[in-house]
Amino acid sequence: MDFDFENRIVAPEFSSSEDNDIEISLRPKVLGEYIGQDKVKENLSIYIEAARRRNEPLDHVLLYGPPGLGKTTLAGIIANEMGVNFRVTSGPAIEKPGDLAALLTNLNEGDVLFIDEIHRLSRAVEEVLYPAMEDNVLDIIIGKGPSARSIRLDLHKFTLVGATTRAGQLSAPLRDRFGMLLRLEMYTPEQLSSIVNRSAGILGIDIDPEGALEIASRSRGTPRIANRLLKRARDFAQVMCEGEITKEASSLALDRMEIDELGLDSIDRLILKTMIKNYNGGPVGLETIAAAIGEEAVTIEDVYEPYLMQVGFLSRTPRGRTVTPAGYAHLGMTMPGQQRLDV
Repeated sequence: MDFDFENRIVAPEFSSSEDNDIEISLRPKVLGEYIGQDKVKENLSIYIEAARRRNEPLDHVLLYGPPGLGKTTLAGIIANEMGVNFRVTSGPAIEKPGDLAALLTNLNEGDVLFIDEIHRLSRAVEEVLYPAMEDNVLDIIIGKGPSARSIRLDLHKFTLVGATTRAGQLSAPLRDRFGMLLRLEMYTPEQLSSIVNRSAGILGIDIDPEGALEIASRSRGTPRIANRLLKRARDFAQVMCEGEITKEASSLALDRMEIDELGLDSIDRLILKTMIKNYNGGPVGLETIAAAIGEEAVTIEDVYEPYLMQVGFLSRTPRGRTVTPAGYAHLGMTMPGQQRLDV
């Protein structure tokens, strides 16, 4: 069985260029429009106001947390609030020091350079980035061998905003050069409901509060997934429910997409059911699970496991993965020995 996990409706990553374009149009432009992440917003608003009063660029910012929570959006808001240009790139796109040098030398005073997946920068590129972040200079080696010489170029003061889903993979020297480390948390259904209502207004979709909350509650705490589900619910509402997204229309759409009340899709449930039926709920090794459902082990570990662990349905032990009592209960299955324990 071969699953197209990259196009999962509940995947927090972008799944298509169309989704990317619509996602950009839905992004808030200023802090006042940004919903959720209250602690991050409160602190960031103070940092931005202080930098503006001193007429200085904002200190370097590291945003970390699960995908789809608004790190790129927040970076764009920082640039808008500071009134500067916003340059976007990613760690894998900067292959060699010369690529980074070209980006840095084209920045104007105070500009924001956003590097997504910054943990994937190569060590050689990081070495060039250190003096740029600390001293606003660029050290370039020209030539090779005995004739090689170093040239130091002055850079305009700039703000580097780095984003990562894996802060632990960031090297300590790079992490220490960020003046602000901001962690983005998963959203509550109420916060996501507000985001769904706002997005529906921008897209011109009729939606009632119960319909918005139904979509929000199945969105895995992630705005990107909520917006994607909103667009698919709109399709069902227009064809089958007279155009308005009510609770019934939302439930119909999400049930047809096999997304349950906690946001689990058919593959999430297949993993749990396979572990329960074939291996008594575990412990079972990752490679064994992968072979049983016909999926790559790395895909299970990176794509499916994090949310199953977050909702408490799966746990990792030294002996392997196990399905928790909550996982059994969610599937309506009886845990081995449960009846005996209840007596």
